Amino acid sequence: MNLKEFFPIIILALFMSSCEALNKAASGINMPLTEGEVSNGLKEALEIGSGNAASNAAKNGGFFRNAAIKILMPPEAQKVENTLRSVGLSKPVDDFILSMNSAAEEASKEAAPILRNAVRGITINDAFNILRGSNDAATVYLKEKTSADLQNAFKPVVVKAMNKVEVTKYWNTVSTAYNKIPLVTKVNPNLENYITEKAIDGLFKLIADEEFKIRKDPVARITPLLRRVFS
Repeated sequence: MNLKEFFPIIILALFMSSCEALNKAASGINMPLTEGEVSNGLKEALEIGSGNAASNAAKNGGFFRNAAIKILMPPEAQKVENTLRSVGLSKPVDDFILSMNSAAEEASKEAAPILRNAVRGITINDAFNILRGSNDAATVYLKEKTSADLQNAFKPVVVKAMNKVEVTKYWNTVSTAYNKIPLVTKVNPNLENYITEKAIDGLFKLIADEEFKIRKDPVARITPLLRRVFS
């Protein structure tokens, strides 16, 4: 083959190589992640994950029908449950448990903006550590950094929700029935703190599930930035 015959092949090869390079550049393949991309990607993942978690938790039955986060009797009141069920008084116990979960579901309706604001405190160094960390590293970080603030912000919401679904009324029914049993010791759990803690724990469990999906399932990476950072 002489040079004139070979020349078009060279031109075609160069053209194809240039196209491939442009495609890679456009898609970000083989280009190092910038600090801004990592930080923004983690924040975006947590905002999406926390939003989805809050939405799922706030659904009717979001807590009650999800065995992973369902709120059960407070530990100090479990003997109340066991005793009442043993004497055929399961309904007031069931009503009370349902009311606690309903309160958590009501509270979760206002959780998304609280969690979204907390995400903004992630630093660039934190973001890189989270990206290289375990499948729930972002969730663990967020919980460690925000638990105290979330307790303060969430508790009034839970109290309001408790009043709406009449948690105290259902507890009074349970405790009254229990106290009528001879020789029992009265119990008085702090329901506000208990439901608040369980509601927050449940939300973070759902956030951890969302984070795992984004890390492991390409379909869950619904934005270009998520696909870039987590690919």
